[in-house]
Amino acid sequence: MKADITRFELLDYAGSEAINALCTNLSFTGKDKKIIMVTSCQASEGKSFLSMNIMRTLTQLGKQVVLVDADLRRSVINTQFGIRLPQGAMGLAHHLAGMCAVEDILYDTNYSGAYFVPVGRTVTNSLALLNTPMLGRLLKLISTNVDYVLVDSPPIGAIIDAAEIAKSCDGALVVVTYNQVSRRELAEARQQIEMAGCQVLGAVLNSVDPNTIGGRKYYYYKQHYGAHGVYTDQKARPIPITSSVLGKRKKTK
Repeated sequence: MKADITRFELLDYAGSEAINALCTNLSFTGKDKKIIMVTSCQASEGKSFLSMNIMRTLTQLGKQVVLVDADLRRSVINTQFGIRLPQGAMGLAHHLAGMCAVEDILYDTNYSGAYFVPVGRTVTNSLALLNTPMLGRLLKLISTNVDYVLVDSPPIGAIIDAAEIAKSCDGALVVVTYNQVSRRELAEARQQIEMAGCQVLGAVLNSVDPNTIGGRKYYYYKQHYGAHGVYTDQKARPIPITSSVLGKRKKTK
């Protein structure tokens, strides 16, 4: 079975270097950090964009990577990246509901070394599916045959799903929008992840305006994210944060 990724823009030099640096840093987290959750505090902070680009870069470095779309309520990966699946394709939601086996949801892609587990279908009772031993068993089984399993999860600060997913992961990356997420939100996100027994490996600061960051040297990539589903309407108290890998991209027509 194959999933064709039809809309995946190449990064410019600065963007490529930023992702390369991130992937290099991941390699120093230890061999026991194979199942990595990518989350955020709020919706539309770029976690799916980051997950896809980490996957691509790791495979370019010769790694075998599975990307699991675990955003069971508001998945955007298929639409954002134009992923074409076979008719009647099953995914994570089907497997967690006991409707199919692991081999029925693991898809090869048109990128060598990259594999994909789609969400299958969006559901409203996602916590009921995630709050079982099946997710942990699935991720462990997949991880035995590849170098990394990336889990694109819902925002940790919006719904409880991400905290439940974190229980089955070795580490987590938190995507943070510059000057939008409050210190309180970030601290609560870290606390939820760590209470689930998952180590926070680091944060990726996104949507950075380089002109606002003193004379320091930062890699950044200007990336545009469309308006997808909203998990919460809670207003964030803006704060400055001073570590960056990614930034904003100019809108294209």
